[in-house]
Amino acid sequence: MTQPLIDRHDVELAALAAAGGRREFGELVRRHGSAVRGLLRRMGAQASLVDDIAQDAFIQAFERCAEFRGEGTFAAWVKRIAARLYIKRVAKEARYIAEVEQEDVAPAADQAGLMDLDEALKGLSEPERLCVSLCHGAGMAHPEIAAALNLPLGTVKSHVKRGLDKLRARLQPQSAQPLGGTQHVG
Repeated sequence: MTQPLIDRHDVELAALAAAGGRREFGELVRRHGSAVRGLLRRMGAQASLVDDIAQDAFIQAFERCAEFRGEGTFAAWVKRIAARLYIKRVAKEARYIAEVEQEDVAPAADQAGLMDLDEALKGLSEPERLCVSLCHGAGMAHPEIAAALNLPLGTVKSHVKRGLDKLRARLQPQSAQPLGGTQHVG
């Protein structure tokens, strides 16, 4: 009896998919589809484009499955494909605006006082959000991001650092922020 797909490792499923295994690739899509869509949303993709780009990424991954060597995770590999497709789409549609700063938006807190990362990311400028998402969401290195976005390496590093600094400030728990004013103990 053959091993169920759910019990197989991603590397094994990718090898079977490379040999034409559609069911095996379907299992990879099931496992990693939501992570790819989440990355695209965090990168700033409009809701209407997220599914289209994710689908294109998985189609490209299926066609190139033989290139996956298992040196990293399958999830990271397909996220990089999706990130590159999104970058190409942004460049093609000329929606990427280099230094547009958005007004500071207060992060949304859930009932437990935890901050919503997606809301906090919306408070970053588009270049900062894109660079932070590519670096920490897609696992791309700074030089790789610079090449993909056609930006100087220093600019990418600055966007990532500023974006992370802003996220840290926004995502701090309210109790950790300094009080406004002095208190006297009497």
